[in-house]
This record gives sequence, structure tokens and C-alpha cells, in this order.
Amino acid sequence: MPTTVLVVIDIQTDFCGGGALAVPDAEAVIPAANRLMRDFRRVILTQDWHPLGHVSFASSHPGQPEFSRVSLPSGQQVLWPDHCVADTPGASFHPDLEIPADAAVVRKGVHPRIDSYSAFFENDRTTPVGLDAALQDLAAAEIVLAGLATDYCVLQTALDARQLGYDVTVVEAACRGIDLEGSLAEAWRRMDAAGVRGA
Repeated sequence: MPTTVLVVIDIQTDFCGGGALAVPDAEAVIPAANRLMRDFRRVILTQDWHPLGHVSFASSHPGQPEFSRVSLPSGQQVLWPDHCVADTPGASFHPDLEIPADAAVVRKGVHPRIDSYSAFFENDRTTPVGLDAALQDLAAAEIVLAGLATDYCVLQTALDARQLGYDVTVVEAACRGIDLEGSLAEAWRRMDAAGVRGA
């Protein structure tokens, strides 16, 4: 029997208020995500889990300011503040998140020289991250997405899911975006064009 799985993306301390890369109004997604997690039998959470000196950090590119862009073999890379460094408090899930005991976790951005917005593929668009395998284990045909940030990790996960043949719904009230140079509106446009449903 095909399963619908809730995927909660990157609701981590560093992406919330006071964090190293705080998404505006991020805490507003937590009550919505908690309600969703109570409603779904199958839940997977994703977690940014970067090594020190990760290629996506501006600090790894001397002379390049935060939020500038550089060209990497995997494509254009936004240079972020150091964030979600593995095994640090900033990488932890937000303490108000009510995570089910049987929820699975997929960690991304773990390789030093390549970033991963999607929980399906690294930014080279070929190296698998782990979400597809986890969904196949659950016989999932449909996923529902919530979390941070709408215009980066939610967007790319949704687009990859559609490319892989999953039905996808994004719960707008349970997402917030960074909106870098109009990226939030563009994200919704791209998701709509790919057949992602909003809810």
C-alpha cells in the first residue's frame, strides 16, 4: 500500500532566531510542523550537518563576503555564514520541535567540497543524499514538505521529488524563506511549474 510521508526540512537552531543563519520568522513554522508530525504515521526529518571549513561557508573563501556567489564544479554557490556545523548546538533540531520517537533523520551537506540543498541529491545533481532510499523503504508515493528554507532546501527537495515521480505537497504555513534577491517568489513559481501542490 503506497504511503504518504511527511518530510520536515532543517528546523535547526542555526536557522531560527539568534542562529548563525536565521530565516526570518522561522519559529512560526514550529507549531505547524508539530501539528503535522502528530497527524502523520511516517515522518522523516532532514538536517544540515556540515563539516568545519565547508565549501558553502564564506569563511572558506578569503575575501568573499557572506551571501556573495562563487562558481564551483557543482555550479553557482551562495556563500553562507558558518552554520549547522556537525555536532554543535547550532546543528541541533530546535528544542521546541516535537519529534516522534520513530522518525527517521537524513543528514545533508556532509561532504566538505559540495553543498546540498536537496535531501535527494547533492548540488552536483547526481550524488544521492539519502531521502529517496528512505522513502522507498517506506513504499512512499507522496510526500508532504514543511520547514526551512522555502526558497532553498524546501524548493530543491520538492523539485527533485517531482523529477523522481513523487506527488508533492508543500504546506506554506509550515515553511519560511530567506528571500535573497526575490528568491522566494521565484521558488513558488518553479514549484508550481513542476506540479508541486501548495496547501
